[in-house]
Amino acid sequence: MEVIRPDRLITGRQSNEKITEKISRLILNNKVHPLSWYVMIGAAFMVLQVLMLTITLLLYIGVGIWGINQPCGWGFDIINFVWWIGIGHAGTLISAILLLMRQQWRTSINRFAEAMTIFAVMCAGLYPLLHTGRPWVAYWLFPYPNVLAQWPQFRSPLVWDVFAVSTYATVSMLFWFVGLIPDLATLRDRTKVKWAKAVFGMASLGWRGSAGHWFRYETAYLILAGLSTPLVLSVHTIVSFDFAVGIVPGWHTTIFPPYFVAGAVFAGFAMVMLFLIPIRAMYGLKDYVTLKHLDWMAKITLTTGMIVFYGYIMEVFYGWFSGNIYEQYMIMNRFRGPYAPFYWSLILCNGIFPMVLWWPKVRQNLRALWIVSMIVSIGMWLERFVIIPASLHRDFMPSAWGLYTPSVGDWGMYVGTIGLFTFLMFLFIRFLPIISIAEMKDMMHRAKHEDHSAHGEDEIHHVDPNDNVLEVAEVK
Repeated sequence: MEVIRPDRLITGRQSNEKITEKISRLILNNKVHPLSWYVMIGAAFMVLQVLMLTITLLLYIGVGIWGINQPCGWGFDIINFVWWIGIGHAGTLISAILLLMRQQWRTSINRFAEAMTIFAVMCAGLYPLLHTGRPWVAYWLFPYPNVLAQWPQFRSPLVWDVFAVSTYATVSMLFWFVGLIPDLATLRDRTKVKWAKAVFGMASLGWRGSAGHWFRYETAYLILAGLSTPLVLSVHTIVSFDFAVGIVPGWHTTIFPPYFVAGAVFAGFAMVMLFLIPIRAMYGLKDYVTLKHLDWMAKITLTTGMIVFYGYIMEVFYGWFSGNIYEQYMIMNRFRGPYAPFYWSLILCNGIFPMVLWWPKVRQNLRALWIVSMIVSIGMWLERFVIIPASLHRDFMPSAWGLYTPSVGDWGMYVGTIGLFTFLMFLFIRFLPIISIAEMKDMMHRAKHEDHSAHGEDEIHHVDPNDNVLEVAEVK
């Protein structure tokens, strides 16, 4: 991977005060938010009410308000669960893996992507919780001492999901919060509102910016990055086992784990760009989220998209090469069956359209990049639709064949979770820094130190991101 100098990641040289003022005023200054912010959060709140109404009906009537039937016992609930879990993977990859690889370009986008991870996992968690039909006894899925001596079926990948997703959510929230601590202290020191100062003060855990604080902070951040890295691979691998360990044609294949992980990163980066491009324009963050950042994100999207497309080709090859008549029929059913338009649409969205990212002009054209991101997000949802109901509706016995048609309840849940996700994202933009102030200033300091060293200057002041001079070192 190409090494990019930190000073080339943002346009122009910016002082610490300017960086702090530019980012913190999004939280501390009410007048800085444009009209579009109020429009978006108002629209998201109204769509969120659709989710609340649908959940109320679901708890009162039951899962019968969904379109699930026999043989399609899984429908929008599992489709959207897998889709939302995948969207959250970009944040973990940007935050953890790129941090361990010392990629400086992650600094401007990691906080935003981490927030998307948490909110996407929250949306995903609603579906299996409500799919059980009795969410008030969801704790039965965990092993706990009980008078009936009943334990979960640990050989079921559905139980693996409970542990994998809950661990993923916990580590992601810890990683996000630890990264926020220095910035919360900055907001605590700059705000003039007493209640805000108290809230930021409690959240910053007494941060003073001392050398000891920075040492413990960086150690904890690195440990959490190390814990998060295997979760990028393990969580969606376990989600893929929901299908791969079954005998249903179209599911029973060993390519699902890497194929699902690549698809998750593919969908996640597309969603990050889908939100980041308009927000970058709304708040004038072009100095911090540059075309170079978007170019690198587009390259990762292209790379993972080709892996996903390779997975589609291998599915067809395995179906033909296996010699299994059920697998071969499954492939032909996808090509020419009742859900064929969905299959060919996902090939177009995930296999053909992303190929335009080979051209640098497209990667640096914000409008084209946003359109490609939207197409990829739609395509990845269609992929889950093809994998689940399109595989279930025709299995081994023609007498059991049927069709799955989403109901109003299905669409209400899906649209409602999009409203929840958007509402939480715009609340995050309002109350927390969307770019890491501390990491951004640290990156600029490193760039200045490199320039000093390059020019042979005798002395460098090592300054921490809270603007405190720590030491003066002689450069030999």
